Amino acid sequence: MRRRLTSIALLAATLALAAPAVAQVRAPDGAPNPTASSVNEEMLFKQDPKIHGRISIPNQTAANLIQPQGREWREFRESWMPWIGALAVLGMIAALGLFYFTRGRIRLEHSEESGKKLLRFNSFERFSHWMTASCFIVLSLSGLNYIFGKRLLMPLIGPEAFATLAQYGKYAHIYLAWPFMLGVLFMLVLWVRDNIPGKIDWIWLKQGGGLLGDAHPSAGRFNAGQKMVFWMVVGFGFAMGATGLMMIFPFAATDINGMQIMQVIHSLIGVVFIAGILAHIYIGSLGMEGAYDAMGSGEVDLAWAKVHHDLWVKEQQAKTASGPQLGRGQVPAE
Repeated sequence: MRRRLTSIALLAATLALAAPAVAQVRAPDGAPNPTASSVNEEMLFKQDPKIHGRISIPNQTAANLIQPQGREWREFRESWMPWIGALAVLGMIAALGLFYFTRGRIRLEHSEESGKKLLRFNSFERFSHWMTASCFIVLSLSGLNYIFGKRLLMPLIGPEAFATLAQYGKYAHIYLAWPFMLGVLFMLVLWVRDNIPGKIDWIWLKQGGGLLGDAHPSAGRFNAGQKMVFWMVVGFGFAMGATGLMMIFPFAATDINGMQIMQVIHSLIGVVFIAGILAHIYIGSLGMEGAYDAMGSGEVDLAWAKVHHDLWVKEQQAKTASGPQLGRGQVPAE
């Protein structure tokens, strides 16, 4: 009993000594500051970067109440990411529009070999391309909706319609990620041999690839520009897949801070990826006459192939005893 009274007396003495010090803390206008003795959040976070609670459910991640990195991530997502995305996507669209109006469409140069067809991509190659491309379009639109939807789309269609659209967009984003990753793997296996950089690619780049002038530098099955697109698709595709899986399966390999970093990487790569594919779509459709046929029917005009992929045409001629003119559906002998 005596020990308890002694402890109480010591506590009372301590409070009495501390009280004047607290009372001396005043606001700038001289009035007493009621928050002088309150918990300082900055000091609290210096002791522990997170604020945890105690829970009784098995999911221990729910005990994390506050973590400062979440504020930085939210600031990036709400302030920086929309500007970065807009500059990347709209900047590429503006650049392609300027290029089209100054350079114009690259026309097919007709010759005595025009009308003869050469098989460029077989059925499985075209299937792999279009499966990946179709998934990429939906993934891009649903991803851009995450960044710009509530700013641009929700005011037009209303919050309820936007919520429904965003929900189905999330489902599409998750489920179509799987065939997209499979398609990237297919393309890697199919075309990696023809996309190894070589000396001829450096010459192609120095001459502007025939885009900046009238000359058409030599190229194999894929020119340097197409090889850059190929490695962009493979590299970015695998990076998007890896970071996306971290978010599809939360806390499987990292904590909440790690998932926030994965989302930042995912979004930054995503907008650059979209900008790069816009350039690829342009040159394969509106930008160059005859280019779409390669992935449309699989066959290209022999005159077009000799202008843009002359080294590849010579390889096909060497493989085919009857010459490069092929009937529909025939594949050159390998």
